[in-house]
Amino acid sequence: MKAMLDTGPWVALIDRSETKHLECVNWFKAYTGSLYSTEAVLTEVLYLLNFSIKAQVAALDFVSKSAVEIVPSNTESLTVCQNLMEKYADLPMDFADATLIALAQETGIRDVVTLDKKDFSVYRVGREIFRISP
Repeated sequence: MKAMLDTGPWVALIDRSETKHLECVNWFKAYTGSLYSTEAVLTEVLYLLNFSIKAQVAALDFVSKSAVEIVPSNTESLTVCQNLMEKYADLPMDFADATLIALAQETGIRDVVTLDKKDFSVYRVGREIFRISP
């Protein structure tokens, strides 16, 4: 199984004060597939964990120890992000979410690990919906 990793569960995994911390810890322990994310999501994670260098290092270790693979943006995917942000302006869609949807379009991955069920229930790739965890 392959899934895309959004900001919320990544932060909740590391930050014990998050209300969904335990739920995310249990989900990550049980998950056996590959995780993919984007530089924009990683940036959000590091920003939200800026209260502690130790927490930020833990987030970076998640990448350096290959728990999640960061897929870089390119000119083409940035154009897709711009179009998506315009399409979903009523939500509004932030850049990190746009990079995940662009990644989904590029890779065919339809599983997303997110706490943002409201927005990811609206987002589509063509007519396909996302399978949301946890």
